[in-house]
Amino acid sequence: MWETLAALPPAEAMRTGRWLYAWVSAAHVAGLALLVGAILPLDLRLIGLRRDLPLAPLAALLVPTAATGLAVALVSGALLFLAGPADYAGRWLFWGKMGLVALGAGSALALHLGPGLALASPARRRLAGTLSLAAWAPALLAGRMLAFTD
Repeated sequence: MWETLAALPPAEAMRTGRWLYAWVSAAHVAGLALLVGAILPLDLRLIGLRRDLPLAPLAALLVPTAATGLAVALVSGALLFLAGPADYAGRWLFWGKMGLVALGAGSALALHLGPGLALASPARRRLAGTLSLAAWAPALLAGRMLAFTD
């Protein structure tokens, strides 16, 4: 399966395009910056810090920003994966990162598709904020460490 992915034209372009890999990597960093830059203040508010800030307008700004960042990071991450699918697939750190990404995104989806942020209990909000912080911080670290480990 990994060889089939590696033979696809986008994978070949990612491996051989002089600037394509660099631009996709930059897009991945930009997506992560949007994602984490938005979820960190929202998560801190969800766990109970800065209760003086109204949640609804804060979420109205930060949730779409985080979702946009996640979408950019997922698309660019998939393209980066294509540059060496067998290599990434053989690394436990990659799968750990993917599990943490699934936990972070799944937690947000469960909150927003469940009762919604406005109707969620304070305990549910604290849980969502805690899970998000616990997932995204090590996911970022794992992703960065992929560049330095075999």
